[in-house]
Amino acid sequence: MQQNKSVTEFILLGLTQDPLRQKMVFIIFFIFYIGTVVGNLLIIVTLKFSWSLGSPMYLFLFHLSFADTCFSTSTAPRLIVDALSAKKVVSYNECMTQVFAVHLFGSMEVFVLVLMAVDRYLAICNPLHYPTIMRPEVCIILIILAWIAALIHSITQNVLIWKLPFCGNNLIDHYCCDLQPLLKLACVDTYVNNLLVVFNSGATCSISFFILMISYVVMLYSLRNHSAEGRKKALSTCTSHIIVVVLFFVPCIFIYIRPQTTFSMDKMVTVFYTIGTPFLNPLIYTLRNAEVKNAMRKLWSIKITSESKG
Repeated sequence: MQQNKSVTEFILLGLTQDPLRQKMVFIIFFIFYIGTVVGNLLIIVTLKFSWSLGSPMYLFLFHLSFADTCFSTSTAPRLIVDALSAKKVVSYNECMTQVFAVHLFGSMEVFVLVLMAVDRYLAICNPLHYPTIMRPEVCIILIILAWIAALIHSITQNVLIWKLPFCGNNLIDHYCCDLQPLLKLACVDTYVNNLLVVFNSGATCSISFFILMISYVVMLYSLRNHSAEGRKKALSTCTSHIIVVVLFFVPCIFIYIRPQTTFSMDKMVTVFYTIGTPFLNPLIYTLRNAEVKNAMRKLWSIKITSESKG
């Protein structure tokens, strides 16, 4: 595998070059990142220690929160630190590591959202066979397969970059290392590489989004046969899932479905799905889910009571 010998580091231009706006970027995204980590860790701890939340949906939610935390961590800390740095330098190896992490945890989020949609589809449309189909061992196997698929996807994306020579310009017009900005800097024609990005990341996002939307339409249609209480509960769950799916997939498709094309707005669109969505997920899943909120109250009230007695 050919690796570049000329460029040993890249310079990130960040979201803005204006000093005042850089300070605003630091404050805003520091708050977003802290909120993301605290919110997702709160969900992870709650799901880990609350025996009442043992259904498959909460197993998938656990891995979604973990993927969200890692996904945001792969970009947000560097964006925050670089906002106060005069020179935003990243080494070649660090850049490749960031590309790997972004696509590993980003694709894992895609696959977990698909699994959550399958779970809700079976629970709503085939409730009698749901306990038999979504057994704990089946859910664990599905999660393992999702991680394997995410790993394969991420390695495949990195191969597209690792074999390219970078021998001149090392300025990346972005706040993080990603495929399109890096492909623009390569010293060879990258048309085929860009097509492979579309067939890999673009197709993964587009096909998953299409499948998810179809499944949710079928689920919402089938709710007409449920009781008023059942419709309300299922509709609340489906609505929260649809919000997450739209907020994550639409920006992702916008970025990865275009071969050899970049726009000035790409950086802000990327911010939305790499930092914004992981921040919103805990809010959506806790504020719209009574079971998670009740489990949190019980768990933390027990912890506070035990500490006061101690």
